[in-house]
Amino acid sequence: MQKGIRTKLYARRRKSVITAALAAPCAGLLLFIGAPAQAEPPAPPSASEAKTMLDGLTEQAEGSMDGYDREKFPHWSDQGEGCDTREAVLKRDGTGVETGSDCRPTSGTWKSPYDGGSWTDPSDVDIDHMVPLAEAWTSGASEWTDTEREKLANDLDIAQLLAVTDNVNQSKSDRDPAEWMPPESGYHCTYARMWIWVKDTYDLTADSAEKGALTEALGTC
Repeated sequence: MQKGIRTKLYARRRKSVITAALAAPCAGLLLFIGAPAQAEPPAPPSASEAKTMLDGLTEQAEGSMDGYDREKFPHWSDQGEGCDTREAVLKRDGTGVETGSDCRPTSGTWKSPYDGGSWTDPSDVDIDHMVPLAEAWTSGASEWTDTEREKLANDLDIAQLLAVTDNVNQSKSDRDPAEWMPPESGYHCTYARMWIWVKDTYDLTADSAEKGALTEALGTC
């Protein structure tokens, strides 16, 4: 069993509630999101707060991948209003998003913070797990229950999920900051703060090279 997922989520930074879609008078009618989308994930801690969190992470070599399976992190769970997690993030991170009655986006624009790419087709957009599921597995999540892993895989309260360019997300794969950082160098500070926030919230470990890369990224803030 996991020692216990931390419950502190920095209330002042909790994301705004996802704007509810207007009720459709008949099935199949397009729904327009009345208020502007948040267009970004929840704001992470400041650089100084992130540095304190980083110092508090247990430094430990990555564990074994034995037994890992993405299905042990149930994801794209129901988020209400007929939306799953992927659809909720697309609505949150996009602008001018319109959806069908099934909550799938039919139009909108998504700007990827990792590379600055702008997309109008949601099929060009991946939902990235800031801390990849395989990375979480080797950093402590192998000892969790499936319910605890599902929370991490669908967490909208912290910056664990971002809408990004699909091929950039694929280039990241399961790599940590010692092995991969976003092509957009100006985003490294934010990326490090988000990564640390997730690891601190879920009491995940970090290896020496990872901590070094995160310290370097915080130095750009």
